[in-house]
Amino acid sequence: MSHLTRVDEYLHAVPLSGATPEQVGPFTLFRSTTIWPYYARPVPGSGAVVEQADVELVRERCAELDLPLSFEWVVETCPSLGPAAAAAGLTVVEYPLLVLERADFKPVETAARCEILPADQELLAQARAVANVGFSNPGTGVGEAGVAERNAHEVPEETSRALLERARTGVSVTAAVFGDDGMLASGVHQPVGTTSEVVGVATLPAARRQGLGAAVTSCLVEHAFANGVDLVLLSAQDDAVAAVYERVGFHRIGHAGGAE
Repeated sequence: MSHLTRVDEYLHAVPLSGATPEQVGPFTLFRSTTIWPYYARPVPGSGAVVEQADVELVRERCAELDLPLSFEWVVETCPSLGPAAAAAGLTVVEYPLLVLERADFKPVETAARCEILPADQELLAQARAVANVGFSNPGTGVGEAGVAERNAHEVPEETSRALLERARTGVSVTAAVFGDDGMLASGVHQPVGTTSEVVGVATLPAARRQGLGAAVTSCLVEHAFANGVDLVLLSAQDDAVAAVYERVGFHRIGHAGGAE
């Protein structure tokens, strides 16, 4: 099985921990059973050529269910979806898609303390606060937002409870890097069988350019490989972010598509 095929099948399976699938034309619409919204994906291996009318079918069903309209897919396995979504008036984006096998893994050494977090609601909420502050200031450049912004960021109780439940059930594994001022970077991996995806890696802008994003990724990958996973994937925000992951051993296999 090619990496693209395996990644596509994983990405179709991973929402099932928090959503109910429904077939709508050539798509599976994942109807969320959690606090987070999901999306529609083309059925892996179907070889369907997606047209604008297929996108409109999902739009109509989402309107009936009062769900946000969004799509995710692997561009190389369904190249027709991007143009069809654009024709339907959706905003289409593509991101570098990368994978890592055990033999290519290059662990990152750092003076900062990096560890897998226990299923602790307060720690998981702080990791989410770090991620939210980081993603509110996109890019890889050093910024002003730091510990004060992390401490001031309130994560809703409902969100922190949901994060705790996912950690307890093993659906998600969170890692964090700590400095003198506490948590500075965080990230998550989501194992399904022998495949996992690294998501949500972020560093407080004031702590960037110290290799902390690579360190937290390395920590997550090491945990994944030690617990039965043999292929890790991720999609990067842009080429600069992809370069950070390539230092850990990831290599590009294609593009992740999104439309909403």
